[in-house]
Amino acid sequence: MSLIQQLPSGPLDIIGDVHGEYEALCNLLQHLGYDAEGNHQDGRTLVFVGDFCDRGPDSPAVLVLVERLVRSGKARAVLGNHEMNLLRGSAKDGSGWFFDERQAWDAPKYAPFQRLAAEKKEELIAFLLSLPIGLEREDLRVVHAAWVEEHIQAIRPLPVGSVIEHDSQWNEATHMRAVELKAAMREELAKHPPGLEDPHHQPPFMSAHASHDAMMQMHNPLRVLTSGVEREWHTSFYSGGKWRFVGRMPWWNEYDAHIPVVVGHYWRRYDSFDRSQVGKGDADLFEDTKPWSWHGKHGNVYCVDFSVGGRWAARKNPQFPVSNYKLAALRWPERSLQFDDGHMMLTDSFLEAKASQPEK
Repeated sequence: MSLIQQLPSGPLDIIGDVHGEYEALCNLLQHLGYDAEGNHQDGRTLVFVGDFCDRGPDSPAVLVLVERLVRSGKARAVLGNHEMNLLRGSAKDGSGWFFDERQAWDAPKYAPFQRLAAEKKEELIAFLLSLPIGLEREDLRVVHAAWVEEHIQAIRPLPVGSVIEHDSQWNEATHMRAVELKAAMREELAKHPPGLEDPHHQPPFMSAHASHDAMMQMHNPLRVLTSGVEREWHTSFYSGGKWRFVGRMPWWNEYDAHIPVVVGHYWRRYDSFDRSQVGKGDADLFEDTKPWSWHGKHGNVYCVDFSVGGRWAARKNPQFPVSNYKLAALRWPERSLQFDDGHMMLTDSFLEAKASQPEK
């Protein structure tokens, strides 16, 4: 089976990034009308856009549930960048539930969180390796971060289970191209002893880091599809637990196909809140797009990630309402949204929404 697989026929419920929020996921499934085994009286099928884990209180429970639903045929799922980090053995912000070396560092920010038993890690990795990168059918495409055709075609011939092998090959090839940047990167870090994870010490813009990171991102199809199109930024910014020098770009403004795409990944907001509350210092790609609107060149891309991964911030600070951070499902073909708090709403096309606004 390919890393690009077929979506099942019939109506779908496409669930955004869960990020370890098990309670929110259970509530959402109930509002969608699924029983504990993932059955729906109308024959609907669940689809997950990835990023099941990290930051939330119970990533293990979320993954156990998703695995059970997928293996029973009641759901389909694609890999997100957080699962890719886990498969790479790359311990990132919020992954202390899995990586021992992150547990103490993550505790002040995210604890309490359930940890995965050591004897369960091999089984989890085997499940994640069984998942594709993209799902498609004639009327819909699903991927975690970006559907960019040249990168889709690059991985289409690759079999399921091969993501780490090919990810490593692309990374190694890119590292060889970027070898001349390594010395300059070491010099940049030597001039900034606090490193890149301390939010209280902003580094100057590190041009060697920026060139390296942009190259590593854009020369690897698996990175583009699971974490998006990125370009060198004009300044350093803190996002996702570290200082960064490349930023996400709205690839959907160049998406020219007419088949709709549903993604997660981008921390969309239903209610207005300061994104720095959840460690997001990059540009808000939806600043001028209503939460119910589709977006992109043809108004046929929809991000279904409504920032439930930020609920840790509300648990730490009662001034941040939990309701700001939602888990959502896009119902297809109805194009309606169901949230974990029971609220429902219809979406509309971005182009229609723009056309309906009065001229200024």
